[in-house]
Amino acid sequence: MIDWRQIDSVLLDMDGTLLDLHYDNQFWQELIPRRYALSRGLDVNTAKAVLKPIFKRSEGTLDWYCIDYWSRELRLDIPLLKREVAHLIAVQPHVLDFLRSLRAAGKQVLLVTNAHHQSLALKLEYTRLGDYLDTIVSAHDIGYPKEDPLFWRHLAEYHPYAPGRTLLIDDNLAVLRSARRYGIAHLLAIQQPDSRRPPADTGEFAALRDFRAISPAS
Repeated sequence: MIDWRQIDSVLLDMDGTLLDLHYDNQFWQELIPRRYALSRGLDVNTAKAVLKPIFKRSEGTLDWYCIDYWSRELRLDIPLLKREVAHLIAVQPHVLDFLRSLRAAGKQVLLVTNAHHQSLALKLEYTRLGDYLDTIVSAHDIGYPKEDPLFWRHLAEYHPYAPGRTLLIDDNLAVLRSARRYGIAHLLAIQQPDSRRPPADTGEFAALRDFRAISPAS
């Protein structure tokens, strides 16, 4: 799938790519509705119905990924609740070997995530992913979510990379499309972001099922 002679830089998403999306899905779709229901005196199904449009209006924005925003909006202690289910945080299979192989091959490896700093810190604490990366960049530092092509332009100003010789792996199709509009040449989607759910529709993008399949050492 990848001709590594054409790749100098590798940009990697975190949630749903390097990490199993099961944690985030359980947190936002199950734990938050339960705690919101408890705090408002609602049943869980009613709480989910109330939350759905609240979540919808923030999709694709930095607020969607901002823990401070959701703590204010929902009047819940989001950082504390995230730690409550932190045991669900898990690295996707074969990811660490893949990261080691990138380093051995001399590639520039950047984690580029929309995750808020508090969420990012928690996941790095539990996974030690930072030990395998050259740089970690949050969209909250850039000022634009990855869904906006301006993210990729500003990223290049802080951490120079050649779009034509860069690989991005992400589970979010809107992110992959924005990167393509910017000019990033090599794009892969994740076939199964959540290990407990069926494979995802990866649209027009090649689907990565197993990181071993694209290891530079393979």
